[in-house]
Amino acid sequence: MTISAVETILLAGKPVAAEIKSGLSRSIAALKSGGITPGLAAVLVGEDPASQIYVRNKAKAFVKAGCFSETFRMAGDVPQAKLLQLIEDLNRDVRFHGILVQLPLPDHIETKKVIYRIAPEKDVDGFHPVNLGRLLEGVPNFIPCTPHGILKILEHYRIPVKGRQAVILGRSNIVGKPLFALLSQKSKYGNATVTLCHTATPDLAYFTRQADLLIAASGVPGLVTGSMVKQGVDIIDVGINRIADSSPKGYHITGDVDFESVQGIANSITPVPGGVGPMTITMLLYNTVKAAQNLFESQN
Repeated sequence: MTISAVETILLAGKPVAAEIKSGLSRSIAALKSGGITPGLAAVLVGEDPASQIYVRNKAKAFVKAGCFSETFRMAGDVPQAKLLQLIEDLNRDVRFHGILVQLPLPDHIETKKVIYRIAPEKDVDGFHPVNLGRLLEGVPNFIPCTPHGILKILEHYRIPVKGRQAVILGRSNIVGKPLFALLSQKSKYGNATVTLCHTATPDLAYFTRQADLLIAASGVPGLVTGSMVKQGVDIIDVGINRIADSSPKGYHITGDVDFESVQGIANSITPVPGGVGPMTITMLLYNTVKAAQNLFESQN
């Protein structure tokens, strides 16, 4: 029996981000009327070009939304103690409701020590163990931005989750592990049976072919091909990989999924770029506004 190809739907992130920002604009206006302007402190260590672009884009998004953002730049060889002291100062600074430390950090700095030093109520990345613990318990305060953005995409496009086989490629603390917790919980966009694959998983295709919902967050360009997925799968491609080429920019961006080979097989897929990417900054804004609202409510 021949299975006819489906028209693969693109799950663009921009319409979802625009809808969320529209709702946030009302919350921001309400906070401002109460004397609070949501503020983000972004800490950038070193001269990594990609990190500089990410931080600049985040700052632009905050200003455009009517919020406050300030970037604190430190040299790549900054002593760890000096960075930790900056975090302590920002924890006490009432102008900032959220603190973002752009990752990755230089090798001589212990990333966990820096993340653990951020006050949980200002941890808008959702990486502090207090916030990760609350997420695992099912009562999250700040959900990490990329997993939260993925849930918003699924909700916006009405992609079913309950009762489905969800397969996640990648076990990072930023995407894979939080998403595993979110999709497996008894919630509106949970209740899936979740499999978490990683570098030690044998026969990866065995698991990807079982997926009704596949989230690729491995950081390996083109890892997933059309032969590795079943008809009707919904795919969230989290990968953002720079591939050198002869274009004026010198590179192009590609995902972890071979986009062309899954066309006509997948029911839907997020494009790269333009899929999950726009959601990450939007959910950072969302978390910062939430942090400001938490403060406002505690004072009233």
